[in-house]
Amino acid sequence: MALFQQIESQKDLLTGNQLKNLNLFLDQGFPTKKDEEYKYTNLREIIEKDYNFSPNEAHQISDSQFEELHLDEADFDYIVFVNGKIHPELSKISFENAEFFSLKSAFLDEIKKATLNNYLDKIATKDNAFINLNRAFSSEGFFLKVGKNQTVEKPIHVFYLSQNQSQNTFYNVRNLLVAEEGAHVEIIESHHNFDDFSTLTNSVTEIFAEKNSKADWHKLQNDSTFSYLMDHTFVKQERDSLATVNTFSFGGKLIRNNLDFIHNGENINSFMNGITIIGKDQLVDHHTAVHHKTPHCESYQNYKGIFKDNSKGVFNGKVFVDQLAQKTNAYQQNNNILLDEGASIETKPQLEIFADDVKCSHGCTVGQLNEDALFYLRARGIGKEKATALLLVAFSHDAVKNIDIEPLKKKISILLAEKLEVEMDF
Repeated sequence: MALFQQIESQKDLLTGNQLKNLNLFLDQGFPTKKDEEYKYTNLREIIEKDYNFSPNEAHQISDSQFEELHLDEADFDYIVFVNGKIHPELSKISFENAEFFSLKSAFLDEIKKATLNNYLDKIATKDNAFINLNRAFSSEGFFLKVGKNQTVEKPIHVFYLSQNQSQNTFYNVRNLLVAEEGAHVEIIESHHNFDDFSTLTNSVTEIFAEKNSKADWHKLQNDSTFSYLMDHTFVKQERDSLATVNTFSFGGKLIRNNLDFIHNGENINSFMNGITIIGKDQLVDHHTAVHHKTPHCESYQNYKGIFKDNSKGVFNGKVFVDQLAQKTNAYQQNNNILLDEGASIETKPQLEIFADDVKCSHGCTVGQLNEDALFYLRARGIGKEKATALLLVAFSHDAVKNIDIEPLKKKISILLAEKLEVEMDF
């Protein structure tokens, strides 16, 4: 039974808003290559599989397995979900100046539910098939609100783990982050499948950066080739706020990252950085959009891609500048290197500008390594593999240099070397 029929068969199990959103999805169906937004991303491999909607909660994740996932982050806090359920005994939550709870607990507590409803679904798109599917089936995730002028000193690493499943498994997770006025917070998110059965994770995240706040969200995507990820992240910013979403895509069979920034005040800064290094027949698709609705704001998009074997990349970045958004400064760049003949990239940076006093630029490049630079390094006694890796690390550097979490920066550098199959000392 294909996934659509499986979803349809769940109809009698849902009520209220869940049933309403399921019906919206059933009316829409999954996107196909006839849809402009999915023109270069074929979902057939995902939707022709059968999935279990109720994962087995039992697991045998060892301390050593879990330790390998950490980023040398002894001082970090972390939140751990295993098989769709939060595990406080595996988590470390030491921050005291923030309100935190799991979504599942909020559905059972009227006070938490009221807090949650102030933010849930306020900025997520209403007509997206995968988001409506998430609304119908999501039952877990987390809510974090950092209070006015408070700083969460330690980065928080959120782990979504899947293990001990005897069939393909479908997860729908929902995350909410609120940085109140003057608040500072940094989140790292990663997904890990320990089984040889496929996981399909349909994730929706809403981030609210209120006046003069700073919110950073780092996505570390280094999962197995049995993993599919459909990620949707929405960021709404108020006056004088700064928000960053960094996306590091190294593993997973098919990853689709949808990212929307919404400006709702002056002097806003938005940063989107991405590095993709994939091989074999992997696919990573980045779709970004920045909605400049107010004057004197800046956005910066910098995505780098390195593609090996028969892998495929997609980048579609959009910048919308409203007529009222004078003095906007928007930068968008996508640079790609194809290391093998079978690798490919579809790139489409776009600007839609309705204001006349702006600085907006966009561009993309697709090519191979610079042969002169490679010759220069080899002429100085550096082997071909090491020289190639050095050039590729340098190519990726400006998408990494602004990470201010040292263990994360180190982990990204190590993964760069691993994916390039060379030994480098960082």
